[in-house]
Amino acid sequence: MSKLRRQMGANTPSVVETKSLIDIKGKTGNLYESIAIIARRANQINISLREELHNKLEEFASHTDSLEEIHENKEQIEISRAYEKMPNPAILATQEFMEDKIYYRRNDDNDLFR
Repeated sequence: MSKLRRQMGANTPSVVETKSLIDIKGKTGNLYESIAIIARRANQINISLREELHNKLEEFASHTDSLEEIHENKEQIEISRAYEKMPNPAILATQEFMEDKIYYRRNDDNDLFR
């Protein structure tokens, strides 16, 4: 199991929970900046998960199959199901943001980066 999957699986609900906008705004002083930080982190998580999933599925891929010879691979199906059960990247990013696990900074022109 990858480091990212272990980190995300620990104490993270897979359903959306209501968050206080005042709490989200309180982290940066601006609600829109907070949401932008969460969105960028969610995008990073999504890219990492997608790469990890494709790498794992590639191990089981058969490149010699023609369209007529395609069959189900149980290992691929189980891996895909495990990733489908994982929490949404936006939920994970919001939780990280609320727990102050995201590093961000402002440039002189108020752009946000990690």
